[in-house]
Amino acid sequence: MDGSTTPTTAPVLILLGPPGAGKGTQARMLEDQFGLVQLSTGDLLRAAVAAGTDAGKQAKAVMEAGDLVSDAIVIAILRDRLADADCAKGVILDGFPRTTVQAQALDTLLAENGQKIDAAVSLDVDDAAMVDRISGRFTCGGCGEGYHDTFKAPATKGQCDKCQGTDFKRRADDNAETVAARLDAYHAQTAPLIAFYDAQGALARVDAMGAIDDIAKQLGAIVAKATA
Repeated sequence: MDGSTTPTTAPVLILLGPPGAGKGTQARMLEDQFGLVQLSTGDLLRAAVAAGTDAGKQAKAVMEAGDLVSDAIVIAILRDRLADADCAKGVILDGFPRTTVQAQALDTLLAENGQKIDAAVSLDVDDAAMVDRISGRFTCGGCGEGYHDTFKAPATKGQCDKCQGTDFKRRADDNAETVAARLDAYHAQTAPLIAFYDAQGALARVDAMGAIDDIAKQLGAIVAKATA
């Protein structure tokens, strides 16, 4: 294909999934495999604030006031970021959009560049299993090695396998009630998005409760098809 008939545009992919579904892990693997760039809302905001862009200054003022950054500011930051050279091979959006209003604004932004959403992949999880998965997590306070009450306990109870430290930490929000509430909020926000992208013919679904490599293989096939 020589590209002489129609101009090629960088693919745009979205990963949908609740906290703990593995979006970050899978996005990094897709970056390595396809040369795509992962764009997460939090990273975008921090980078724009640090760079002192116009949108970044607006975001900083809002955050310092303790308010939520508006969709318009996030879209402005995303517009700036998509213009960077490293996004020329395509991007994976992680954490945005979260609502159909944001999805519509994103479609408008992409249309400015002749782009569209090539695939919106829902990483489907079992809620009860996710509560167990996340609420059992803890890390070594010394070296950061990750553990789990059920799936990966230290070989010697109370002692890190790597550094033999005995100081372990749990995130305050990694408890069953908080995790269940976050899952409920995710489903309430994301159910309309799934229908939105299904109507566009862009939706794909992956069982995210399997092995990381199996999930990556399924995602790789979806991305390969979307970027062909």
